[in-house]
Amino acid sequence: MKLLLISNSTNAGEKYLEYPKKQIAEFLSKNNVKKVMFVPYAAVTFSYDEYQEKVQNRFSEFGVEVDSVHRHSEPAKAIAKAQAIVVGGGNTFHLVRYMQLYGLMDAIRAKTLKGTPYIGWSAGSNVACPTMCTTNDMPVVQPRSFKTLNLVPFQINPHYLDVNPDGHAGETREQRILEYIAANPKKYVVGLREGCMFLIENNKMKLVGKRNVRLFKYGDEPKEIKPDADFSFLLKC
Repeated sequence: MKLLLISNSTNAGEKYLEYPKKQIAEFLSKNNVKKVMFVPYAAVTFSYDEYQEKVQNRFSEFGVEVDSVHRHSEPAKAIAKAQAIVVGGGNTFHLVRYMQLYGLMDAIRAKTLKGTPYIGWSAGSNVACPTMCTTNDMPVVQPRSFKTLNLVPFQINPHYLDVNPDGHAGETREQRILEYIAANPKKYVVGLREGCMFLIENNKMKLVGKRNVRLFKYGDEPKEIKPDADFSFLLKC
């Protein structure tokens, strides 16, 4: 598989898709991609047309056309013809509901397993996991199930934060993930901090970015893993 799984679209003070644009451009260029099929269903408070346009404005900088499944009467067939698949961030529950409704889970998984490049950020990275259970989002709609693409065997928590805001007495992100692994003791969870992404190619995985990831596994203390580490073991977990 060829996957680029990005924690977040935008760093504070930057324009949309500014920090990952170099990696996105290189990833698509080396796979000779000139046109991508975009999945915009994570958008809730703005239209799919607006979302497509927003992504197109960035992708135009490196000469890539952005089509979108919402413009096709049969979205799964559009996926089957795609040179590459891009799944944007937003609300993961909304994204999963409509991916399931339109048959995109099976279509994207089958296409990606055959080597079609896949890019996701935030919710789009979360759905590459076995389930959406490590999302940060509120369940504004109800999907059929929490099962997602299962392209990687571990769970990602995008936008991973180490602390809560001052004055907030609720659970930290780490506490929420510790709850997840207590209920799902066989699963690894990776806290993917903002400004970072995983590149997966030829059964190898590396972290792109300057920040560590936080690794969680039931029975073990959470670990900090540096960007230069070999992360390929997670593909076999």
